[in-house]
Amino acid sequence: MIFASSIASFGRYCLFTKRTFSVPEKWKVFFKRTILEISKLGIDSIPLVIIISLFIGAVCAIQMQLNTTSPLMPTYTVGLATRDIVLLEFSNSILCLILAGKVGSNIASEIGTMRVTEQIDALEIMGVNSCSYLVLPKIVAFLFFMPILVVFCMTTALFGGLTVALVTDLISVSRYTYGLQTFFNEWYVWYGIIKSFFFAYIIASVSSYFGYYVKGGALEVGKASTNAVVISSIIILLFDVILTKLLLQ
Repeated sequence: MIFASSIASFGRYCLFTKRTFSVPEKWKVFFKRTILEISKLGIDSIPLVIIISLFIGAVCAIQMQLNTTSPLMPTYTVGLATRDIVLLEFSNSILCLILAGKVGSNIASEIGTMRVTEQIDALEIMGVNSCSYLVLPKIVAFLFFMPILVVFCMTTALFGGLTVALVTDLISVSRYTYGLQTFFNEWYVWYGIIKSFFFAYIIASVSSYFGYYVKGGALEVGKASTNAVVISSIIILLFDVILTKLLLQ
């Protein structure tokens, strides 16, 4: 029963995606809505990304220093390990799991509210493709801005580790910065950015899907938002494994 329901949901999601990626009826309206979504989904997420990244970078540096006291380890280990943790996993996978809670719930609740208040039905009656009109700008906006958030995350997290070196005596600034530069692999940066495109699409499309097919009232909108966050997070973790295998093999 559960398997059949999952297959039916996947099929409906595919049809939903097909309707979403249709040519906009008015390009001027599409671009206007996309810019608004960039502001709402992307720019408004910058403060959260900066705060979280700053503290996570500081915590990574502190924990690496406290747990790598062996004289056999080189002195630059803290900077190198902090850099690789941030570039390979935190700046893309963990960040997107966090944004699935903020952005995903926002998208699902917004579209779900429009569904239960019959605004989507009104669009359909007027002959407007509601999927393309409502969802496509959100997907395009988040895909456009997600790499920028990833770069913000990388920079701020590494600065958080540097802050630890500046304000404490756990590690010297010269050792930390030397570790950041040691064995640097430019592909790690592109690896994080490439993964973020997949995760951004998952968050925007899955959240929109759950909000679009809400039935009921305010309680169901809340449940749809919760389901959107949970399912998005699971799919992100699944694709994290797949993309890591494909991009780093």
